[in-house]
Amino acid sequence: MQRLIEGLHHFQSQVFGSQRDLFERLAQGQAPETLFITCADSRIDPCLITQSAPGDLFILRNAGNLVPPYGAVRGGEAATIEFAIAGLGVKDIIVCGHSHCGAMKGLLNPPPAAAFPALSDWLSHAEATRRIMNEKYADRTGSEQLNVAIQENVLAQLENLRTHPVVASALAQDKLRLHGWVYKIETGEVFVYDPATRQFALAPAPSEMPAREEEERERVSVEV
Repeated sequence: MQRLIEGLHHFQSQVFGSQRDLFERLAQGQAPETLFITCADSRIDPCLITQSAPGDLFILRNAGNLVPPYGAVRGGEAATIEFAIAGLGVKDIIVCGHSHCGAMKGLLNPPPAAAFPALSDWLSHAEATRRIMNEKYADRTGSEQLNVAIQENVLAQLENLRTHPVVASALAQDKLRLHGWVYKIETGEVFVYDPATRQFALAPAPSEMPAREEEERERVSVEV
């Protein structure tokens, strides 16, 4: 706590003043264009890896970056997604998994339910990922198995997102795009899912983004 308190005072005395105009604007309201769904893992900092400023990202975090299907639970995930789209009008949703994910390790090798009852129940929302791993990748082991599970889980959660009426409606009107990312902690690399190749690949250079985004919009429209 001492280090956190020291950081608090450093922010107030050294940082806030240099960005006072930004924070005064933010006090009047927020207008993020992206909902960033990622893991609660302490090693993941969405603003750091995207170099975003306060107010740029609307962030939803939980163990395993899971999105329960609509109606499965009455929790904060559905409310956050609904508000992001219907209330804030976000244009993009990113589901970002990461290397060395503890939740995915727990999915592949479940902890004792008696010791972790809440976690065991929560991981049931990744049941599609578990089945895919058991039935399609039974030959994978170790770190390779974990890496595949992390990627498959991102795709499964994107499918769960589509069950939310507010998401389905925005997609149908071409007002929203969905993206799957995987962040590699040890290298800082981000891998982006490409529906055309059905593979994760290194994030494209900024100069490539306009054309790729237009292609993605067309693919989403066709899929819907």
